[in-house]
Amino acid sequence: MHRVVSQKLKRGLTLAAVAAAALIAGCGGGGTSQIDPFVPTRIIAFGDESGTILQSGKKYGINALNTDTKQVECSLNAVWTQQLAAGFGFVYQQCNTSFVALPQGVMYAAAGNKVADVRDKIDQHLSNDRFGPKDLVAIMVGVNDIVELYKQFPAVSRESLLGEAKARGKLLAEQANRIANANGRVLVATIFEVGQTPFGLKEREQQTDIDRALFLDELSTAFNTAMRLNLLNDGRLVGLVLVDETIQRFVRFPSLGGFTNVTEAACRTDVAPQDCTIETLKPDASDRSWLWAGDTLLGPAAQQQIGNLALSRAKNNPF
Repeated sequence: MHRVVSQKLKRGLTLAAVAAAALIAGCGGGGTSQIDPFVPTRIIAFGDESGTILQSGKKYGINALNTDTKQVECSLNAVWTQQLAAGFGFVYQQCNTSFVALPQGVMYAAAGNKVADVRDKIDQHLSNDRFGPKDLVAIMVGVNDIVELYKQFPAVSRESLLGEAKARGKLLAEQANRIANANGRVLVATIFEVGQTPFGLKEREQQTDIDRALFLDELSTAFNTAMRLNLLNDGRLVGLVLVDETIQRFVRFPSLGGFTNVTEAACRTDVAPQDCTIETLKPDASDRSWLWAGDTLLGPAAQQQIGNLALSRAKNNPF
């Protein structure tokens, strides 16, 4: 009798354990999502002009202006790294309009940066600081690498350039892995296909030896694929932000993002990229409904979409 009761008890406990495990899995356990939302204490941005804020508060895109003073209003028309930081209540020192005593945003992103520059700036950071489990590190870089490689064609063969694009994508993955292995939490973004930019479309029109826009897309895809294949894939330390798929969707279906123009740059060409404002746009251009601000620069609406995408990934990745 005792043995029968014991066996029944064991079966009951086993069934209860299975039910509990199923409940946890149904709620997103097992590493697929977070139980407790990730709350960083600092955000550190690496990358190129797409994510930088200058000391003046200006950004590379379409700067908003204060309606009264007509001065740049850096808190508006945010770049993606700014949008991401704001989602956690953070600001960068470069745009600290709330006069936060100790801004939690650290800005390493800079105009012209390529993957090797990000590697060097990670070295710089580690020379006097560290990465911790409450550091959210955001990286988007590679467009300048693609443009640099592309401009070597046809003196350098297509195959060699594609191989170098893959090497640079792998180098980016190694930098993300390096931060993760140092106990940081990383968001790394793919790059948009450069052939879809105003720069790429103009190259297609002006160069007739091959489809130059298609070649730029091939270089971009080689870079992204190599980066993704070499990322640390434990599902916990690194989160991937699919910028390429997002921009591709807007190019194919502009109305999904509220865009009326996805082929031209909104900013006038006689104005420096960091000086472009809502008052220096081409006739009929808009800072909200044009996808591109410059030849390879996203406009504010696209920046906001990417920032929201990155924020969603940060909050839902099991960091």
